[in-house]
Amino acid sequence: MNERLSDRAAAGALRAAVAAPSIHNTQPWRLRFDGAGFDVHADARRALDVIDPDGRALHISIGAAVCNMRVALAAEGWGSRLERPGPSGAEARIVPTACREPSPSMRALAGAIAHRRTNRQPFDDTAVPAVVLDALCRAAAGDGLRLVILDPVRGGAVLALTQAADAVQRADPRYRRELAAWTTDRGERRDGVPVAAFGPRPTTAALPVRDFGLELQRAERDAARFEAHPRLVVLHSRGDGPDRWLDAGQALERVLLTASVHGLATQPMTQALEVPHLRRLLCPRAGTGTRR
Repeated sequence: MNERLSDRAAAGALRAAVAAPSIHNTQPWRLRFDGAGFDVHADARRALDVIDPDGRALHISIGAAVCNMRVALAAEGWGSRLERPGPSGAEARIVPTACREPSPSMRALAGAIAHRRTNRQPFDDTAVPAVVLDALCRAAAGDGLRLVILDPVRGGAVLALTQAADAVQRADPRYRRELAAWTTDRGERRDGVPVAAFGPRPTTAALPVRDFGLELQRAERDAARFEAHPRLVVLHSRGDGPDRWLDAGQALERVLLTASVHGLATQPMTQALEVPHLRRLLCPRAGTGTRR
């Protein structure tokens, strides 16, 4: 293997970054490869001023893109060094380092990048094996990062907070206008959430699935009964600032890719993080509490 990153490997890393999940599929990043490394910039034009005024979700989305790039490089046999902040105002710079043999697990994660999707359909009512939950916790583990599997009592409390936040947002005209800007029935757009990805309208009010069709009522959608007791997890990080949000985004994407490797579908429910007085109840010690 050459000591310099090949064009094919560089292009693969960039494709992996673009495949990362982002809030409302805003894809709030700008990527640049200069032959020696990748600079990852925040794209403020794609910020969500109503639900994400501090840029928390924006940085988490960028962290997910950074994770994908590093996983794609590792699957090609490259290590990587993460520099923060990067040059010229970049949020991060990823520098490929010495070549090494990729592990089967890293190849599996890289293979999941193109197939990972947010599921907005009802889930199967089957238990997730404990060994898989353990794998998800290991994927999240890092400096001040941990994934918490919620028991039914705590899960019910989180659902109640999310339901309350969803009601607050639905009643806010600013939220509805922002949502409308990032939902579309035009097939030519490559960002935002298209009608095909809205999912059905839930007939069970207890599950607060974000309604991306709120301002596109003309879109034809079926109704479906969602599970009453979903398996919920919370991703916590110690600290609350851009660096920690970036770390949380990397951990989040490792969890999502690991879930995909194990055949699990996932769906974010972040409304309670977007309403300040409810977020304080969810994260009383001011951790990022990135809930997925």
